[in-house]
Amino acid sequence: MDSTISTPNLPWRPSSASPMDSPEFVPAPAVMRRALSLEDAADLKPDLVKGGGSAATLGATLTPEGVNFAVYSETASALWVSVYDELDKEIGRFELDGHDNNVHHGLVARIGAGARYGFRADGEYNPDQGFYFDPHKLLVDPYARRLDRVFVRSPRLRLSREEGVDTAPLIPKAIVVGAENTPVMPRRKAPTLFYELNVRGFTMRHPSVQGPLRGTIAALTTQRVIDHLKFLGVDTVELMPIAAFIDDGHLPALGLTNAWGYNPVSYFAVDPRLAPRGPQELRNMTDVYRKAGISVILDVVYNHTGEGDHNGPILSLKGLDAKTYYRHVEVDGKQHLVNDAGTGNTLRCDHPATQRLVIDSLKYWVEDMGVSGFRFDLAPILGREPGFNPNAELLQMIKADPVLGKSILVAEPWDPGPGGYQLGQFGKEFREWNDTYRDDVRSFWRGDQHRIGALAGKVAGSAEIFNFAGRKPSAGVNLLAVHDGFTLADLVAYNDKHNEANGEQNRDGHNNNNSWNCGVEGPTDDEKINAARHRDVRALLATLFVSRGVPLIQQGDEFGRTQQGNNNAYAQDNEITWVDWEKADGDQVDYVAALSAFRKKHKALTHDHFLSGQTKNGVRDVEWLHPDGREMNDGDWNDAGGSVLGMRLQTSDEDLIVWFNRRIEPVLGRLPQGYWTLGLVSDDKAVVPLADGAVTLPPRSVVVLVKAQIPENPPEVPPSPPQETPPQPEQPQPVEEPVGVPDNVPDEAPVETPPEETPREA
Repeated sequence: MDSTISTPNLPWRPSSASPMDSPEFVPAPAVMRRALSLEDAADLKPDLVKGGGSAATLGATLTPEGVNFAVYSETASALWVSVYDELDKEIGRFELDGHDNNVHHGLVARIGAGARYGFRADGEYNPDQGFYFDPHKLLVDPYARRLDRVFVRSPRLRLSREEGVDTAPLIPKAIVVGAENTPVMPRRKAPTLFYELNVRGFTMRHPSVQGPLRGTIAALTTQRVIDHLKFLGVDTVELMPIAAFIDDGHLPALGLTNAWGYNPVSYFAVDPRLAPRGPQELRNMTDVYRKAGISVILDVVYNHTGEGDHNGPILSLKGLDAKTYYRHVEVDGKQHLVNDAGTGNTLRCDHPATQRLVIDSLKYWVEDMGVSGFRFDLAPILGREPGFNPNAELLQMIKADPVLGKSILVAEPWDPGPGGYQLGQFGKEFREWNDTYRDDVRSFWRGDQHRIGALAGKVAGSAEIFNFAGRKPSAGVNLLAVHDGFTLADLVAYNDKHNEANGEQNRDGHNNNNSWNCGVEGPTDDEKINAARHRDVRALLATLFVSRGVPLIQQGDEFGRTQQGNNNAYAQDNEITWVDWEKADGDQVDYVAALSAFRKKHKALTHDHFLSGQTKNGVRDVEWLHPDGREMNDGDWNDAGGSVLGMRLQTSDEDLIVWFNRRIEPVLGRLPQGYWTLGLVSDDKAVVPLADGAVTLPPRSVVVLVKAQIPENPPEVPPSPPQETPPQPEQPQPVEEPVGVPDNVPDEAPVETPPEETPREA
């Protein structure tokens, strides 16, 4: 039985109550040229122009004579284009009569913009050898710019050729797009704060988004959404995957749907759920964000498709030429799909046709849709040959391209395949998600032993990873929490994952989260526990914003969003992942905005060079301070219980000290000579006395002091009331851990392994 019914989106016609007329919706102009269009679908009488096709441009291209169709396949014996009307009736099927350099092409007259179509391919049918040709299967054009409906799963999509039925009623039809936008180049401003968001999750419950726009890209142009991002200081928004995708194979039976989009079928077309009025919604959005000073980058998945393994549905590439587009390995005389992506198949990124597909689609997103860059999911697969090669041809093509080479390029530098962990290996053109930052900062604040040196390395820019071949601290994207894992609020509220809602008996998701619950698992009415969680989140956020590298926050972490302990909510397109704006902690939003502004104001925090501790031009860029005021020594760095660290940063213009105190009691920190003022305190409830050359550091806090000029006539300040501060011990004492740290915390950080990704269809 089919899990759902595939229904085409009917042509949209605005009504007098159109949400586009809302004052909250901010449209952006686009310069367009009119293309040949359909006058009336019912009068269509398409016909093949014999010998009229061209192999120059893949996909569907408007010409004065009609539409040119071109598709790549090395192994198909014949290819057809099927043309459909708006009622989903096939009104013509034409064999592509041109064949040049493995490109099948043909020109169909008397159709134009708005025509719906799909491909069919014939050839050998032998899945054991990597051949899936079946003319019964309608196939989506890999270069389709727009689809008329979403992908839905059906057992009929994976029937053998012998059992096959026409799958056209189940398959989205590509729509010939006639409008062209004025090409643009990516914004050149280097990112200073990334913000990861899921289009549906971010907008479904936003109170200022008009109902019909919720869950769509157009919702992101709501003025209050933009104002929120600007208030935080965000200059780069990273959209989780928006390309048309299909649900994972096991989800329909569980009554679940994919909420993240990491299961693409198309690499050009926006998923119709996110852009029901077509791709122009994305261009409108990127134009509006450019005017607001915000770059938009896309999370892209050039590592696998939703066609899964040999038992998966036949939707596009598998039916056109599986051996060209997917990696195979021979075992016992059979060709097996390689599974380096953990999804059932792996894109063959060392094949010229696949490379062309990747480059062409990336340039389309930049030039036509206005995005400024990309975050590459499971990026090592871009360089597999089959092992990872940092100088692989596709990576070099991206870097050398005159458009893409100027874009923001971010790698997720791991995949689940052999040798897949490649942090630091993508070259100076790329930035890379730094999971070691996440793990080491979390484990320090959790109270793990031997973490003081790791903390110093991370806040100083992870030089052990990035300080080579001309790279800088900005090569690292520092993150505390992202889509796959706990939210920041859940990090300090749960020792363990709670993924029962995913229907896999809590087996999915990370088991090692470096989390702690402050005394109770999950929500509580205990004011002391809630205060401790509030304090710890603020300390974590402060750590992020005083670290070298580029900070990233995920949607809702600025105001306490929870996923109820679910650390793998890929299948929760519901209240678990929909941001609850009504429960937002406004004070925490203000705090994050203040952190962002403080970071930008103080260049000592953001100078893009690695700290050496050496003196240059009379300035020493960093000193690492023990709380008794001296520099850290080998014994201090090797103290298993080291819990307090000062980082003095100096430039020719300013002098700062950042103190990190993870102890659960106040600590007295001795200061270098000078007139020090309080710049930042993570704990909003704390009083921080500065007296007698020392500062009292609140428990579980980050404090930043700024050296200022001594005023000529300092005002008389009444003495602060005496405060009891614990004396500093002469010998190291056992560290008191924060409440709620799970048992059996390892003395050393676990061996780095590639983080788990969304469970994929096998």
